[in-house]
Amino acid sequence: MKREDLIKLLKRNGWWLKREGSDHSIFTDGKANEPIPRHNEINELLAKQIIKRRGLK
Repeated sequence: MKREDLIKLLKRNGWWLKREGSDHSIFTDGKANEPIPRHNEINELLAKQIIKRRGLK
C-alpha cells in the first residue's frame, strides 16, 4: 500500500499529524498514537494491521 493512501485513510477517519520523528510520522486521534513508517510503499501486512487495530473504514 502506498504511504499516501494510508495517510489519506487516517485523515478521513479523524486522525491528524502530531509530529515527525526520525523514521516515522506520528498520527493521533487525540487518544491514541500510530507511527507510520516513512517509506513510499508500506508492507501490506503492516498496513492491514494498522487499519484493523484502529478500526479504519
